[in-house]
Amino acid sequence: MIKRLCGAGLALAVGVVVMVNVPSLQASSAANQGENALPLGPSGLKETRTTRAVQPGVTLTRIVRGAKDPALRWTVEVAVPGGHTSPDPDAPPTVLKDRPSADEWAGDLERDGFRPRVEQVTTPEVADYAGGTLGWRVRVGSFGSQSAAKSERARLKAAGYPGTVVYTGWDSDVTAEGPWRLDVLTLDPSRFRGSLRASYGADLENIETTSELAEEAGAVAAVNAGYFVFDPDAGAPGDPAGTGVYDGRLLSEPVGGRPSLVVHADGRGTEITRYTWEGHAVGGDTSLRLTGLNRVPGLIRNCGGFADDTPTSLPLHDVTCTNDDELVAFTPHYGQRTPEGEGLEVVLDAEDRVVELRSPRGGPLPEDGSSVQATGRRVAELTDLAVIGESLSLETALLDPRGRRVEPVPGTDVLNGGPELVRGGRIHVTPATDGMVRRDDPSFYYGWAHKRNPRTFAGTDADGRTVLVTAHGRTADALGLSVLESAEVARALGLRDAVSLDGGGSTTMVVDGAVLTTPSDSTDERPVGDVLLIMPRRD
Repeated sequence: MIKRLCGAGLALAVGVVVMVNVPSLQASSAANQGENALPLGPSGLKETRTTRAVQPGVTLTRIVRGAKDPALRWTVEVAVPGGHTSPDPDAPPTVLKDRPSADEWAGDLERDGFRPRVEQVTTPEVADYAGGTLGWRVRVGSFGSQSAAKSERARLKAAGYPGTVVYTGWDSDVTAEGPWRLDVLTLDPSRFRGSLRASYGADLENIETTSELAEEAGAVAAVNAGYFVFDPDAGAPGDPAGTGVYDGRLLSEPVGGRPSLVVHADGRGTEITRYTWEGHAVGGDTSLRLTGLNRVPGLIRNCGGFADDTPTSLPLHDVTCTNDDELVAFTPHYGQRTPEGEGLEVVLDAEDRVVELRSPRGGPLPEDGSSVQATGRRVAELTDLAVIGESLSLETALLDPRGRRVEPVPGTDVLNGGPELVRGGRIHVTPATDGMVRRDDPSFYYGWAHKRNPRTFAGTDADGRTVLVTAHGRTADALGLSVLESAEVARALGLRDAVSLDGGGSTTMVVDGAVLTTPSDSTDERPVGDVLLIMPRRD
C-alpha cells in the first residue's frame, strides 16, 4: 500500500532535525552551513540534512534550507494583451509583453480602480542563452494569504482582467530566504546489490503515477523520469517524448539530439549523452526510412524530427510538430491497439512476415508481432514494398554524437531529459539547444525555466555514484528551483554531470512505499510516462 507524506510530513523545522512520518530517518547533520551548503538564498541560512539507509548502497537525504520569509507575498499576475504600439497588437494576452503594452494595460487597470505595478523581468545568462530582459509583467495586490489573492483575482476576472495567483517566492529572487525542500537518493554501485531500471508500466501508451509503477514493480524507491505526451491531442498519452530504451530495447526515438540519461542495472556507468537515431523498413533490396517509433503518426511531441516537419525540425519543448507524410513503426510494447486513422498499416507476425494490410490503419497486433504505418505520400512507398507472406523487417538504432551506431544490451535503460545542467563539474545549462527558448514567446521561458518550479534531476558524482533529486515547489512552504538553480544545486551536491528530467506536476519521489513529494497539481499525484526504479536485491 502506498503511503503519502505531505502536509505535516514535510513541515520540518529549520535549525533542528525533525523526523515526521519518515521511518528510521537518522540525523547526519543538524545544520549544514559550510562550503557544501546549497547555494540558495542569502549565505548563512540554516540548513538541515537528515540521512538514512534505504538499502545497502542506497541512501536518502532530506534537505531543508531557510525558513518561511515574511517578505514574500501572494499577488495576482495579470495577462497582458498587445498594446497599440506592440509589434503584434492582435497577439493573445501573455504574462510578459513589451514595456508600452504593459504600461497601457496598467493604465486600464488603474482606471477601473485597481492598483497595478509594472515589473521588468530579467533572466541570467546560461551556456547557450544570453538572458537579459525577457519582458514586463503586470501584477496587482500584495497579500499575506493565498485566499486573499484569490479574492482579488475573482474581482479582476469580473472586471475583464484574467490573471493567475502567484507567490513572489517563485520569482527566483536571490534575496528570498526560503524554505527549500529537497530529497536526494544516492546509489553507490560499490555496495549496491539491487538493480536500477526504468519502467513504463504495462504499455507505452498509458500513463500511471510514479507510486503505482513503484508498487507494481516492488521497487524500494522511484522517481519520475522523462518527458511524455500528456494531452491526447498531442499523441498517445504516456508515449515518451524523446529517447526511450527499456531493458536494451529502443522503443521511442530521440528528440533532435536532446540529452538522455543512460543507466545500467548494476548501477555502474550512469552517463548523460545526446543520441540521434535511424530506422528503416526493409523488404528485399528496398529500404524505406522510418520517421518515428511507437507514436501517433503526424504528431511529433517536442519536435526535433525531420526537415519536412512543421513548424521546425529542431527541438521545441512542449510543442507538437506535425507531418502529413510519415512512416512509423510499432512494437508489441506500444499497447493493445495501434493508432487508428487514414493511411496504410502493414502488420507483421513474430517472424517479420507480412500477414495483413490495413486501410484505414489501426488495430491489434499478433502475439510478438509488429507493424509499420504510412500516411500521406508515404502510403504509396509502403504499398510497393509490402507483399502478403513476404518478409519485411523493421530496423532501428541509436547513434552517438559521432554518428556511430549504439546497440543497447539487456539491463540498459535510456530516458529522455533536458536541458543539461552540469557537464564535467561545471555549470552547463542548455535551454536554447534543447528547445526551451522561444524567441517569439518569452513568457514560456519565464514560466518554465526562469521561475521556480518543482524539479527532478539526475546525474553522477566523481565517485561514480548515481544521484536522483526531487525539489518540492509551487507552495509557500517549498519554493522550488529555477533551471539555473537546479544546476547550482546539482554542482553543490557534488555532481560532475547532471540533466533535468520532467518536473512541475510530474515531480515525484517514492521511498519504501511512501510518496515524499507534495504534489503540485490540484488533482494530486500526476500520472507519468515512465519512471526510474531502484529495485531490492533478488536472491
